[in-house]
Formats: sequence, C-alpha cells, structure tokens
Amino acid sequence: MSLLIGDKLVVSMHYKLTDAEGTVIDSSEGSDPLTYLHGAGNIIPGLEKELVGKTEGATMQVTVDPAEGYGELNPEMIQTVPKEAFQGVETIEPGMSFEAQGPDGSAQHIVVKEVDGDNIIIDANHPLAGKELNFDVEVVSVREATEEELDHGHVH
Repeated sequence: MSLLIGDKLVVSMHYKLTDAEGTVIDSSEGSDPLTYLHGAGNIIPGLEKELVGKTEGATMQVTVDPAEGYGELNPEMIQTVPKEAFQGVETIEPGMSFEAQGPDGSAQHIVVKEVDGDNIIIDANHPLAGKELNFDVEVVSVREATEEELDHGHVH
C-alpha cells in the first residue's frame, strides 16, 4: 500500500518550473529529485497543497498563483538608494544582485533595477514574486519521516 502524501511524510519529486510564457525557470532534470518534509513549509504553499493525497508515481501539472507562491510584488520593496550605499563597488549596473542587511538584521537579496546618476533603484522582492508559476511534477517516493527530521523540520 503506497503512502498518500500528507503532513510528516518525506516526499521526493522531479519537477520543472516554468513561467506564464513557458520559459523554464528551474528544473530537477539531470539531478537528484527535490526531497522535502511535507507540512513543514519547505516548499511554496500552492504546490504543497496540490500534492496532498498523491502517491508515488503520480504525475501532475500545477499552476500556482502569486499569493500561494512567492507573494505579490510589494511596491515598498522597490526603493531608491544613494550610490554611497554600495561602498567598495566600482560599477553598478541593472541586473546586478547583492546581499544586503534587512531592517531586522537578516540577509536580504536585492537586485539593481535602474541606475539614475547617483541614485540606484533596487528591488528586494523575491525574483518570482508576482509571477504565476507552472510546475510539471513526478512524485518519485513517499516515506515516513524520521524522528530527527520531524524535530528539525527538514529532511536529512
């Protein structure tokens, strides 16, 4: 009897993630499957919800809207900062990404959107925020999690 995907189970799956235009954003093709602890918030909510009740060998296509993916684009995360904020960086160009310290002290990923003289327009939204995500998924295996995995909230 195969296990049905649900909380506290370890799921391994192959996936291909594409955007609304069909461009491949990420894929497990040619590498090990993605393995995660179901119910521990290790993958985006919209995909996790669609996997509930599936079994080993299941294949599916899932479309996840931004609210259940990486969130909507937050305009407050797009800001203009002075060039001096990039100490030690000679040339700043659109598309460059940096790790910055967020207001709470955590690491925050930012991308340069535009350079306007001494003003740099940055975006701290997740790169996939505001995007509809399309997944092709194949469930490779489903197993019980170990006590250690449950304690730590992720797969070992």
